[in-house]
Parts: sequence; structure tokens; C-alpha cells
Amino acid sequence: MTFELITKDPGSAARLGSLTTTHGRIDTPIFMPVGTQATVKAMTPEELVEVGSQIILANTYHLYLRPGHELIGRLGGLHKFMHWDRPILTDSGGFQVFSLGELRKISEEGVKFRSHIDGSSHFISPEVSIAIQESLGADIAMCFDECPPYPAEYSYVKKSLELTTRWARRCKEAHSRPDQALFGIVQGGMHPELRRESARQLTDIGFDGYALGGLSVGEEKAVMHDMMQECSDILPEQSPRYIMGIGAPEDLIEGINAGFDMFDCVMPTRNARNGALFTSFGRINIKAAIYTEDSSPIDPECGCYVCRNYSRAYLRHLYRSGEILASRLNSWHNLHFYLNLMAEARRAIAQGKFVQFRKEFYAKRAGNIVAELPR
Repeated sequence: MTFELITKDPGSAARLGSLTTTHGRIDTPIFMPVGTQATVKAMTPEELVEVGSQIILANTYHLYLRPGHELIGRLGGLHKFMHWDRPILTDSGGFQVFSLGELRKISEEGVKFRSHIDGSSHFISPEVSIAIQESLGADIAMCFDECPPYPAEYSYVKKSLELTTRWARRCKEAHSRPDQALFGIVQGGMHPELRRESARQLTDIGFDGYALGGLSVGEEKAVMHDMMQECSDILPEQSPRYIMGIGAPEDLIEGINAGFDMFDCVMPTRNARNGALFTSFGRINIKAAIYTEDSSPIDPECGCYVCRNYSRAYLRHLYRSGEILASRLNSWHNLHFYLNLMAEARRAIAQGKFVQFRKEFYAKRAGNIVAELPR
């Protein structure tokens, strides 16, 4: 993997970059649709290409449990298994194990846990996580980490980040695929000094890229945005920077503004399945009765396949009728919105106009989601 920093916006930390992997080139900043179980829900790979997907994310924990990483490896790896010939990033499984709560037990060696599917007992260590990701054959693998809860005691978060650092070192030692990049994950909760310490420890070890984990776990938006700013200047400028699991459009804009390059979240597809659609002027609930006879598209400014061909009234009808097509069309539109937002941000950075782009983004949405520019 190689990363080229092409240019920086003169009025912010926003960056334009190019990330080259075994399965192709990625223009950054970029949003990665989440394909948890080797599928982005409701979308075919061909449709993902049409909406502008350059890279997708798959989930180590879920694929380990079902159908099994060894089976996927025998069938030619994740790309062949799911018919996707562009780059893939796999997360380490750390966040999913954290989410199991009482079903898991953390030790120095790794994590023992019970499957959420059938209650069977399992163990993942840094070495096991890397072995799973190497079998899957992702272009970018993530270090196994502990994601502390929020809120959490300072002493616990400090011990947690130190454990994450030791695990990161073990991940690097275990990693052996030359065609697969490995990213370290910065932890430290919502404590700025711990975030900076985690970033320093990981850069001392040295990875192909760096990610912020443990965000969007219940903290206030302002705190999340502060953590982005705290870590941006510490992470190497010539390495890709990734914020894991944040997905509200305004959070992506703030992440870009802070100098980050890669983002992922289930929000566009999960919201789509629940009738929430993203637009240039905010979020709308297609279930609402006001759309019963509305012949306009979801977003008059959107040029996606759905907005060119279907009305709000029809989409509301599909959703209210429980039709599968509702999830498909809603997901298509939301993913197009996210990926087009990234494309517009890249154009603004290339023109040295990201500050203006950010202001216009919030101005359009002022009456819907946010009322003022974040600090």
C-alpha cells in the first residue's frame, strides 16, 4: 500500500490524497460502506460501483463466526467470495467483542467470549485476529484493540490503551501478508492526554496507517470533534488517517476538517431500512404522511438513480407496504448521498475552498439538523 498526500486546504486541515492498494486506487477523503457479513445490505457489488464506492468494509468478528474465515480463504478470499474486485478493509473484531458486554472476558492474552448467534465459546487474541484477516485477504487489516466504554474511569482507560498498545505490537509481529496493509488504532477514551499518548505509542511502533477508535459510543458531539482535533497533528502526515464508526454527515465534515481521510458507518444503510433519508438540506422521514401525495424526488439537488426516477410518494408507499424494494431504493439513495458528499469535499479541497464548502453545508441544513457551525 502507498499513500500520496496531494494537497492541503489553505484554510483548514482538510487533505486530498490517493491511497493505492493491491485491488486499486482510492481517492481520499472517502467514505467506506459497511458490508458486515460480506454484503452491503440491499446492494449488489455492481450497484455499489454505480453509486461511487471505491472501498468497502467487512467485519472480522461476524465472518469468523459465520461462515468462517478458513472457508472463505479456501474459496479464494473475500474479494472472490463476494464478487467485489475493489479494495476491502476488515476491522479487527475488537469493537464487536466490546459490544458483547457480559458475554466476554478480557485478559492480557486476548478475549474469551460467547457467540451472539448460538452461545458457543470462542477466543480471539491479536494473533488470531490477524490470522483471520489474512485468511479473508483484505487489502487493509486493523490491529486488535480494546474499546473502552463511555463514560469510564481515567485509570481504566489508561490501562486499556496500554493493553491496546501491547496488542498492536503483537499484531505487527504476527502480520505476514506483504500484499495487505496494517493500521494501528488510537484509543484513550475522551481524555485528550491519553489520546495523544496512544497516538505516540503507535507511531513509535510504526504502521501503514492510523485510526481513531472508540468514538461515537455515547459521547457528546463536541467531545467527539475535540478528540479528532487532538489526534490529528500527532499522527504522521504522510500516512492515511481513519476515524472508525462515525457516520452522521456533519461528523464526516468535521473529520475532514480535522485532517482525516477515511470514514465508515452503518448509518446510511441502517437509516435507509428505517425510512430515514439524507438530503442536502437535512434528514427526512419518508414514513411521514406529508409525503403521501408528494411527486417530487427525495432531494431536488440529487442526481442519483432513485431521485431521477421515483417520487417521495412512491417511496413512502413502498415503505408502508413492507416492500423489499423500499430498502433497496432507500439504501441506493443514502449511499449515493454519502459518496457524493465525499466527492464534493474532494473537489472543494482541490480548489482550496473547503472552508467555504463547510459553511455552505451547514447553511443548507440550518433549519433541520444543526443550527450553528461546530466550534
